[in-house]
Amino acid sequence: MTKEIFDDATALRRHLHQHPELSCQEKETSKTLINKLKTECAPHQLIEFDHYGIAATYKGSQPGKTIMIRGDFDALPIEEINEFEHKSIYPGVSHKCGHDGHASVLYALARTLNEKPLEKGTVILLFQPAEENGEGAKGIINDPKFADLAPDYVVALHNLPGYPLHSVVWKEGPFTAAANSIIVKLKGKTSHAAEPEKGFNPALAMAEITQAYLDSNVPDLTDPDFKIATPIYTTMGDTSYGVSAGYGELHYTLRAWKNEVIRQFEKDCEQMAREIGENHGLIVEIEWTQSFFANKNNQTVIDAVKAAAEKHELQTIQRDTPFKWGEDFGIFTEKFPGAMFGIGSGENCPALHNPDYDFPDEIIETATRIFHQVVSNLQH
Repeated sequence: MTKEIFDDATALRRHLHQHPELSCQEKETSKTLINKLKTECAPHQLIEFDHYGIAATYKGSQPGKTIMIRGDFDALPIEEINEFEHKSIYPGVSHKCGHDGHASVLYALARTLNEKPLEKGTVILLFQPAEENGEGAKGIINDPKFADLAPDYVVALHNLPGYPLHSVVWKEGPFTAAANSIIVKLKGKTSHAAEPEKGFNPALAMAEITQAYLDSNVPDLTDPDFKIATPIYTTMGDTSYGVSAGYGELHYTLRAWKNEVIRQFEKDCEQMAREIGENHGLIVEIEWTQSFFANKNNQTVIDAVKAAAEKHELQTIQRDTPFKWGEDFGIFTEKFPGAMFGIGSGENCPALHNPDYDFPDEIIETATRIFHQVVSNLQH
């Protein structure tokens, strides 16, 4: 690995940061990455998935395990407040989760695998769109072109503000929560505000559903059956003070450490909403959006990550509980042995999704070296 590779990866990271694109809209980002891979990285195979995903494959001279490493590249609908040269040029859109850095790490790894080919096995570098809304991993895993890749192991990382720069954060078992978002639509009947009894106003049902959901929470982070419902958004009626509302919506995000726990929680929340709504004479419709599987760390893979960190004499930090945020890499660890780990972005780094967050360029090299060593470890 050379200084030139990491200088070029930093330049790419800043270009991506300056030109962010939202989930499912990453057309130019994908073009940029494809051009870089074709002109500078010479993969043995380059697959372009529907909806902007890319897989670059590198094969060793000897047969071995197939290891997939994933990096995402979508941005967020957040106005950037930084004033540095590479700040976002698009109002209301910016890279505030570090996906510009994740993609740049994979580019650096591609350059490295091109300059120093594998001795054994196969590496798939998966550049993934649309992580933030949960559509990216799902779209790729359902794409017929993915079926031929058949990885033995899958690996990903996330940059982590609040942890020492370059530290490696790991956990056995679940690393991030399962999450799913429910939309409860309550259809009643408007009436004159002076005669609410002649209509079906959803207000009381909305209050009862909210209370029922919150009463179902198991907020203790150390409980293996941890689960929480978080109110996100609500709407009811119009600002017409002579009309009693006849329609309302509740939006909640559900989270749990385990996929099986959240599946039961989903059923329970649907049942509670339907029973309460019908008790108030309302028609209940339910939709689900932005679903994420829990990331379940396989012991073999997380051991390879820990060994890679020790090889490079990096500080390692073990998490006691999973992170509460969802990450769509969980759909891969549901189907293949894999692991997600973290690289510390600095104890004073702004938090993920803060408007002043910026992926620290210093950890591009750290992450690349860890991934490269993990590949080697998993081949033995």
